Amino acid sequence: MFSVTVRDHIMIAHSFRGEVFGPAQKLHGATFVVDATFRRTELDDDGIVVDIGRATDELKAVLADLTYRNLDDEPAFAGQNTTTEVLCRTVADRLADRVHAGGLGAGARELAGITVTLHESHIAWASYERSL
Repeated sequence: MFSVTVRDHIMIAHSFRGEVFGPAQKLHGATFVVDATFRRTELDDDGIVVDIGRATDELKAVLADLTYRNLDDEPAFAGQNTTTEVLCRTVADRLADRVHAGGLGAGARELAGITVTLHESHIAWASYERSL
């Protein structure tokens, strides 16, 4: 399996419901480094997994809808905690939608999957992996 990873970041505010979250139940901010990894079993005719420039642009576009926002106010997240894991799935699903819509080019239709990792810090991160 071949893979290419592109990176960006988001800055968000949010709060959590549930005693398990302790002080994070109060409104707080977070900055995440976001890695999006695109996978395929064979390289395309140009010898690449995906166009890195297009992948970078699409990741940036997906993150633009999240960054500098209080996620507690976003209708897409109503009724759920915007944990790191939930945000990984959200970014991966939105990237998948862009792959299917052709945003990463025709060659990206042969991608096997996407993994999105959000790094909360240098010692903690979460990932979500999905097929395409």
